[in-house]
Amino acid sequence: MYVAVDDTDSLRGNCTTFLATEILSVLSKEMDLIGYPRLIRLNPAVPWKTRGNASLSMRFGKGRGKKTPVGSISGRDIFCFESATSYEPEEDHILDRIIPVIDRRREPDSDTGLIVSRRKPNPSLYWKGVRTILDKSAVEDEIERIGAFKFEAGCGRGIIGAACGMAWRPRASTLELLTYRPEARWGTERIFDPLSIREADRVLPSTFNSWEERTEKVAMVPGTPCPIMYGLRGNDPSELMKGKEIINSEPIERWMVFLTNQGTDDHIIYGAEELIPNRSYYVEGRIVKSRHISGGHVLTDMDTRYGRITVGAYEPSKEFRYLFDNLSEGDTIGVMGELREEPRTLNAEKVHVLGVSDKYEKVSNPICQSCGRTMESIGKGKGYRCRKCHTSAETPQTEKALRWIREGWYEPPAAARRHLSKPLKMTGTEPPLEFVNMRM
Repeated sequence: MYVAVDDTDSLRGNCTTFLATEILSVLSKEMDLIGYPRLIRLNPAVPWKTRGNASLSMRFGKGRGKKTPVGSISGRDIFCFESATSYEPEEDHILDRIIPVIDRRREPDSDTGLIVSRRKPNPSLYWKGVRTILDKSAVEDEIERIGAFKFEAGCGRGIIGAACGMAWRPRASTLELLTYRPEARWGTERIFDPLSIREADRVLPSTFNSWEERTEKVAMVPGTPCPIMYGLRGNDPSELMKGKEIINSEPIERWMVFLTNQGTDDHIIYGAEELIPNRSYYVEGRIVKSRHISGGHVLTDMDTRYGRITVGAYEPSKEFRYLFDNLSEGDTIGVMGELREEPRTLNAEKVHVLGVSDKYEKVSNPICQSCGRTMESIGKGKGYRCRKCHTSAETPQTEKALRWIREGWYEPPAAARRHLSKPLKMTGTEPPLEFVNMRM
C-alpha cells in the first residue's frame, strides 16, 4: 500500500520529513516498510511553497528479501525490505492510524494532503509536478482513476504534491540521511562541530552539498526552527552511515535515510517552445551587458531564441556573481534556472560558458608608416593624423586582452544551491575557474 503526504510544514517550524518519521513510528509496528521512504522535491518555482517544496511517499505491506536498516526512532531501529508479498493492508486501517498523527503534528496554516492507494499514479504526474504548476482538479481526476483514498486539511492543496510524489519512478536518485533534534530543543541554536562536517566531506567521496571548501562553510545544517539537526546527502548508504558517526553534534532523537530526487536536475526543461514563468529552464544566449543593482545583485542581459532575457545572480550566491562580471558582450553561455514572473528574470542556478569572444584593448595611438611618429587624435570618433606627414588612420594600436573567463560549467557555493540542482561534483566536472573573493 502506497502512502503519500504533503504540506504539513510551516515557516515557524515542523517539517514534512519529521511527519514521515511519525507515520513510520506508528505503522512500522504493524506492517513492513517496502523500500526506502521517499523524499520528493517538486517544482522549486512554485510561489506559495514554504521551504523546499517536498512531498513524502512510502510503501507498506509484508516485506520479503533483503532487510536494510534505514533509521532509528526513539531508540527503535527501522528497517525496509527490498520487495513485498501480495498482501496489502486495508486502506481504512492505514487512514485510521495516520490521520490522528497528521492532526496532531500539522501546522495550523498548512494545507495538508494525504493519499493512500494500492496503485501509483501515472509517472507523467511527477514530471508535471516537478516542472510545472498543476491544478488540483487534474490531480483529483488521477486519484479517482487509480481508486485512491485521500484526506485533506485546510484547502487540501497538499493533495497535488502527495499525488506527484507518489507518481515518481526514479530515472536518477540520491539519498539523504536526516537527523532530528529532541522536541525540547526545536527553535534553539544548533550545536555541532563544523570541523567534523569538513572531515566527513573529505573522506566520504559520494556525499555532496555538506561543506563548502572554497569558503570553509557548513551547508548541511538548516537555519530554520524546524526539527532537523542536519541532512547528509550522498549516493552510497554505507558512506552516509559512516558520516553519522563522524559528525559531532548535539544528541539526536531519531534519524532516517530517504531516497530522493535531489541533485538530479529533474526540474529543468530543455528546448521549450516558449518560456512560462514559475518554471525552470536551460536557455542559451549571447551576452549583451551586465549591471549591478542594490543589494549586491548582478543582472545580465542576453539575446536568445526567445528574445532578450535578463539573467539574475543574487547576493546569496556570493562569488558565483563574479562570473557575470567577467563575461563580455559577444560571449555565449547556457543558463539553468528559474524564470521569475515579476521582475521577469531567469535566476541562474548553473552556467555553462560556451564561447569566449576575443577582446582587444588600446595600447597607443597608431604609428605613422612614413616617419615613425605617433599620430594624434583629431577628435572622438574621427580617427588619427600624423602632424608631420598628414597621413591618417582610423583605429589605434591594440593588443588582445587577457580574459579572466574560460569555457566550462560554473555553479554557486554549496549553501546557495537548490535541492534539485545537480552539483558539478556529481557529473565529474570542475569549474575551469573559481571566483572566490575575486581570487582566480
